Formats: sequence, C-alpha cells, structure tokens
Amino acid sequence: MPNPLIFAVPKGRILDEALPLMARAGVVPEPEFHDKKSRALSFACEDADIRLIRVRAFDVATFVAHGAAQAGIVGSDVVEEFAYSDLYAPVDLDIGHCRLSVAEPAGQVSGVLPSHLRIASKYPNLTRRHYEQIGVQAEVVKLNGAMELAPSLGLSSRIVDLVSTGRTLRENGLVETSTILEISARLIVNRAALKTDGRVGQLVERFRTLVAQQKATA
Repeated sequence: MPNPLIFAVPKGRILDEALPLMARAGVVPEPEFHDKKSRALSFACEDADIRLIRVRAFDVATFVAHGAAQAGIVGSDVVEEFAYSDLYAPVDLDIGHCRLSVAEPAGQVSGVLPSHLRIASKYPNLTRRHYEQIGVQAEVVKLNGAMELAPSLGLSSRIVDLVSTGRTLRENGLVETSTILEISARLIVNRAALKTDGRVGQLVERFRTLVAQQKATA
C-alpha cells in the first residue's frame, strides 16, 4: 500500500470555510481533528489514503513546496509572498476572501509619498514589490502579530496587513489607504507530486469540479 497523501491545512478562518468543501472532495478528518483540546498536528482521515496536517499558514506552503506534503489549502497572500517554484496553485477555491492592504494613522494621511518608508508587515516581499512599483524604497520591519501597534509606538509609519472588515484597524486608530492584493484561498500542490502521483491530479480535478458547481448554482 502506498504512503498516504499528506494534505496540509492552516489554522484559523480559512480552515473553517474550507472544511465543508474538503468533505465534499473526500478529505474528511477523523473526529480527533475537531477536538479543541487536542495538541496533535497530524490526523487520520476517513479515507485511509489521506492524512491531514494542521500547521501555520506560511508553513502550509513550505511543507507543500518541499514535498513533505503533496497538497494543501492556503491563502493566495502566502502563495504570492513566497513564490516557491515547486508550488502550483491550480484552483481558486472562492473562499477565505480578504485583502492585503496598506494602513496608516487616521490623523496622518496626506496622500504624499516620501522616497523612503518604514513599514511593519509579515509580508516583506509583497510589501517591497508593491513600493518598488511606485518608486518608493520600503524598509520592512517584520512582525508576526500586533501589527496595529507599530505606528503608535514609532516602529513604523505604516503597516501592510490582511484586512477583512477593517474593524481592527479602526479600533487602533488606523485607516486603510490602498489595497495591494485581493486574496482568496487556493488549493496548492507540489509540482513534482502532480506529475508523479496520480492521486494529486485526481484531487485537483475533484476540487475544480466542486468550485465550478458552486459558481454555477450561486
């Protein structure tokens, strides 16, 4: 019997939205997966040929790109930030919608861009690319959380972060000033695995068909 196909999923909101779609595609975790007290990271599925791992979103891309997992689900922000050559995102799942945006203190918005900015973000590559395109040198201070504190404490003049409703920005005195990237969740696969493991191609087709059906009935 071949080794199980490893399917990587992120913790958080995308996973909540992805689970019903995964179930329809035949990726159904065993009950332990839903036990909030469990600290396990790897889980059996009803289909013994698939095993789930639950990790941080950025790590989903790393596991898949390096072939430790053959497939997974992650936001397009992660796909674009890392741009791994061995990572392929064949299906837009049309869930997990949000945006990657620039925000700054509400009282300091001027519309005039200096030649150099210090920006706090956990997306240094996307941030630098965005500002290079508009002729601004961006010094990125990498933070993994609490981004909204950076301007008020003098760490940066702006932040680049994920925005859904904008409520967190408003409650911290920030205003969204531009959008870098519209984001949705993607099915990602390892390129080599797609070529050598027929199960990966079958999985891609199942998800592709399900998304097409959803759009047709929407």
